[in-house]
Amino acid sequence: MNFFLRLPLFARIMIGAGLGILVGLILGKNAGELHIASDLILQVLRLLATPLIFLSLMHSILKTNIPGRTAGKLLWVLMSNSTIAILIGLFVADTLNPGQHIKHFPPPTGGLNKKPFDPVTDLLGKIPKDFVNPFSNNDVIGIIILGIALAFALKSLQSSEHGPRVKTIGGYVELGLEVTMKMLHWIFQLVPIAVLAVVAKIVGTTGIAPLISMIWFVGAVILALALMTCVYLLRLKLSSWVRPIDFLRGGFDAFTLAFSTASSAATLPVTYACATEKLRLKEESASLGIMVGGTFNHDGTALYEAMAALFVAQAIGQHLTLAHQVVIVFMAIIASVGAAGIPEAGLVTMLAVFTAVHLPVEYVPLLLPMDWFLDRCRTTINVLGDLASTCIIDGKTPPLAADPSD
Repeated sequence: MNFFLRLPLFARIMIGAGLGILVGLILGKNAGELHIASDLILQVLRLLATPLIFLSLMHSILKTNIPGRTAGKLLWVLMSNSTIAILIGLFVADTLNPGQHIKHFPPPTGGLNKKPFDPVTDLLGKIPKDFVNPFSNNDVIGIIILGIALAFALKSLQSSEHGPRVKTIGGYVELGLEVTMKMLHWIFQLVPIAVLAVVAKIVGTTGIAPLISMIWFVGAVILALALMTCVYLLRLKLSSWVRPIDFLRGGFDAFTLAFSTASSAATLPVTYACATEKLRLKEESASLGIMVGGTFNHDGTALYEAMAALFVAQAIGQHLTLAHQVVIVFMAIIASVGAAGIPEAGLVTMLAVFTAVHLPVEYVPLLLPMDWFLDRCRTTINVLGDLASTCIIDGKTPPLAADPSD
């Protein structure tokens, strides 16, 4: 057991998937009873998803200090990148329909949700009536509204006589985020069991064909990420003095480290060094685009979570209307901010995206056996987006060449 726990999480997930195939073949339809284990683990993850997003949003807003005009430019670059990424993901998923290649996904335990979906009515119903209900009902959208409102209200008091107390509250928020992350790491140790249970259920009831067909989803995600890379390079061509070929060459170390670690947070120092030393960007631009922007900018994660929602909906035959997809865009942007820059954090925020459009979360563990690879791909795009945003913030005027007489 100690040897197993020392393995990387992705390796344990792959072992869980392999064991799930064997258990499903042995138990047959009786393997469906294993859903109790996966349901329990997913329920705890859903419990922690909302405080993760709430505290991450508050922490990010309270810790961010950007000058006025620069703040507008940075916000425009980050929000437009995230929106474009999600729209690309939805376009590719709608066009290729990877979920329709899976003909035998068993229906969700509670049946398909066929209730009419009105995003305006749904959103109005999520506006908190008090401070308690959103947390007691695990209402993601209500908690997001509260988190953003509280963070900006506290931030507006930082320069007043209440500044020291606001700083103290910020410390408690940071402590709460650390505690939440610690509990998440504990639950992550149980995720391979959830993968085993869900894979066994699928194989036992429908055979192994649905798992093989999921390669269509992997291909669709990689295509969407490649298209987003092209968008970054086009924006560089139009809005930055850095040439796309120099950008790819100068940021290669950061992109490689991001792929190998699957952590944009761990890559942060290397990304900053690439920006200032190899691309010769101004330190002010690098601080804003990478240190500040990197907190909010997770374009690859947002794209992936939007595609995952559409893929699962297609696979189980639950139609997502344009209204659903608008909500997915909003939730994927917010959830990507709460992804915290660590491996597998996107798993938790994906539950929030699924819940917002009333998709059953029980299929999320099915995405994990391939997630060890896709996580590295989307983290690379996250870092690429951080660096591209920094180049755009730096502007179209290159730095002056050093005087050779110096």
